[in-house]
Amino acid sequence: MSAVARLITPRAAAIVVALLLLLTLPAWVGNPYYINIASQILFFAVFALALNVLVGYGGLVSLGHAGLFAMAGYTAALLLARGHGHLVADTAALAVTVVTAAVYALLSLRSTGIGFLMITLAIGQILWGIAYRWASLTNGDNGVNVASRPSPFGFSLAGADGFYYLCLVVFLVCVATMAVVVRSPFGASLRGTRDQERRMSALGYNVWLIRFYAFLLSGFWSGVAGLLFLYYNQFISPQIVALTTSAETLLMVISGGTATLLGPIVGAAIVVIMKNVVSAYIVRWNMVLGIIFILIISFMPEGLVPGSARLWAWLRHRWGAGKAQPAAKTGEDGA
Repeated sequence: MSAVARLITPRAAAIVVALLLLLTLPAWVGNPYYINIASQILFFAVFALALNVLVGYGGLVSLGHAGLFAMAGYTAALLLARGHGHLVADTAALAVTVVTAAVYALLSLRSTGIGFLMITLAIGQILWGIAYRWASLTNGDNGVNVASRPSPFGFSLAGADGFYYLCLVVFLVCVATMAVVVRSPFGASLRGTRDQERRMSALGYNVWLIRFYAFLLSGFWSGVAGLLFLYYNQFISPQIVALTTSAETLLMVISGGTATLLGPIVGAAIVVIMKNVVSAYIVRWNMVLGIIFILIISFMPEGLVPGSARLWAWLRHRWGAGKAQPAAKTGEDGA
């Protein structure tokens, strides 16, 4: 029993409960609208986790990731519109997105800090201009429609429940992949390039190549999230390539907590719920979202998840000290 008790830590128990809630969500939610909201949270969480590879673990703030997100969606949508199957379209979309991420890296990794941010912003705006102006290819503002969703292994994704479970599987694979990468020697070296770039170079590490591989990983998962977005809406337009998409995703990462796995997920949930649920009751939901972010940055600058952990540790310490003091006093009286 003692060995089992040691395995059932609060962290393990929380993970099990979260998995059970996610697996049974369609059963206890019921309403397809809210199931679709849950699907949005999951694929935007995948996108935020992809961006977190660079922002959190690499120290490279990007404002052009919407271009990678949309590249997968547009590639798949255009191939499907020309009669190709879902497997061909999705595989090609991910390949094109990874190649685009390589181009991003080749151009932007020439600098860091503000220079890196501005280059990624410029590339993202170029892709937005192509999507908006090259109407003969992208159909401009009218966008591209997708007639159907794929049916992997005969599993229908037409309904809200089926698509939710697809998003859940992809989300869990993404989280597991990120957890393995973060705990791997590559993850340690990536954090090293963030904290001590010169020292890592002096130790013989190829800093540029480590960041390049991180960019490819981030690009791949951004492309996966873009495909889920495409099949969720069955439509894509230049709006998704706009700067607001990159900015919102960056806010998801920063508000939840960079360099954590749970932070981007929490940030994605906040933004999606505010946009789709709270906006139905509050007209100026953007203002409310802004106030929430200001409060988080003001009182928990490290992000909501690390800040909450710090607050909980402080409360436990304070509460424990408060309980221990009367006991010590009683002991002195008894003496």
